[in-house]
Amino acid sequence: MNPTPYDALPPELLAEVRDAGLDPEQVYADIARALAEDLPDGADDATSVATIPADATGRADWAAREPGVVAGLALAAMVFHFVMGDAVTITGRVPDGTRVDAGDVVLHVAGPTRGLLTAERTALNFASHLSGVATATSRWVAALEGTGARVLDTRKTMPGWRALQKYAVRCGGGVNHRFSLADKAMIKDNHVIAAGGVVPAIEAVRAAYPGLPIISEVTDLDQLRALLDVGAEWILLDNMDDATMAEAVRITGGRAILEASGGLTLERARSVAETGVDYISVGALTHSVVVFDLGMDLVDDSATDS
Repeated sequence: MNPTPYDALPPELLAEVRDAGLDPEQVYADIARALAEDLPDGADDATSVATIPADATGRADWAAREPGVVAGLALAAMVFHFVMGDAVTITGRVPDGTRVDAGDVVLHVAGPTRGLLTAERTALNFASHLSGVATATSRWVAALEGTGARVLDTRKTMPGWRALQKYAVRCGGGVNHRFSLADKAMIKDNHVIAAGGVVPAIEAVRAAYPGLPIISEVTDLDQLRALLDVGAEWILLDNMDDATMAEAVRITGGRAILEASGGLTLERARSVAETGVDYISVGALTHSVVVFDLGMDLVDDSATDS
């Protein structure tokens, strides 16, 4: 395989990835690294080379095998172009964030048959995983519908996949939390212990990084009151039951953003939202998601009606 250079990829595809909030050059590097796992040191796809003539062409359909929300199809398209350049044609690709049913075709791809099969698994790995994140997120969004709460992701992401997984959360209708340790400060229990309390911790962050957004975790209502007294703007309610969260909402009275976190399940989502919290953060959106079942099947053009 001779990889297609970044600058030779379809400009409209690169623009689409950029408009989605991703860095297309980084995505290209991710694809190159993924394909290098399948073709180390420029090795051949031995099975495809042995069984498929070099000049053979084919076409395939990508279909959902379960209901859900798709994401990462633009990345899949980049994989095919990376492997086959202009020799591949992709049509009928549904937009990321589309809700699909089992059996729905989400894209058609045509090109050199060897290339189609070489690219297949890498393209599916990206799209299946990201569609799994989007689908899981969409279930939380549905559970919260009609309440004032929205679902947040966390930094519990696969190493190197944070931007991609957070993109998939957006495709599913969720909201991104902080991306890194630098764009917001989050004062957790260990910081509170190290600083000598929730108020000393928030005051230390304010002194060191004036203007930086701060999220402060509390485990009881006394800590909540103390933070409200010093003007905390975003407070995370950690591992509280619904009754305690409802009381926290009453005490806060709109003076701070309230985020519920810790031990939350989809079955409990609505009762938590109905306490009046603003956000529910869910690490499971990214750290333990089940991949979405997508499949690619070659179309047998030699088949005829009997």
